[in-house]
Amino acid sequence: MPADLAEKTDRYERLLAEALDAATITVPPDTPLADAAADYEEMARSYLEDGRHFRAGDDPVNALAAFSYGHAWLDAGARMGLFAVPDEGDLFTV
Repeated sequence: MPADLAEKTDRYERLLAEALDAATITVPPDTPLADAAADYEEMARSYLEDGRHFRAGDDPVNALAAFSYGHAWLDAGARMGLFAVPDEGDLFTV
């Protein structure tokens, strides 16, 4: 059975928005790692905005791709230890 594009887009938008709210930068400020964490967070937020823009323009395929890319940036940062994230739930793969 094929996945429902609208449902999947909704789910990934929610996942990214909630993950952004849950992630906290944990590396020391004024270090290259803090700069990297800020960059990863900015990329995730930018992809969330892009996804919402695509969705508003009736382009769900690119919206889903943007939400997925944004979450990948945030999840990669969490795996590298740039962010503190919840251990439970479905927001992160760490």
